[in-house]
Amino acid sequence: MNDHDNRDDTDMGIDHDRTEGSAKQMGGEMKEGAGKLFGDQKMKDEGQADQAEGKLQNAWGSAKDEARETFGDGDDSSDD
Repeated sequence: MNDHDNRDDTDMGIDHDRTEGSAKQMGGEMKEGAGKLFGDQKMKDEGQADQAEGKLQNAWGSAKDEARETFGDGDDSSDD
């Protein structure tokens, strides 16, 4: 593991994957809307795929948050 892997992603109590996933979903909604507006099926499909990816990433972040709440973040048990 490097320092990036050990960083605290929960600056505001919300996992980084949740915020990034939400942003990805919103971007996908905009891309899908633009695809519909301009009649671009490829852009519409990409927007839907981005939304699905964002939902998955958001769910992963939620699961990590719940695990942290249930089991703690593990920093207290380190004797480094």
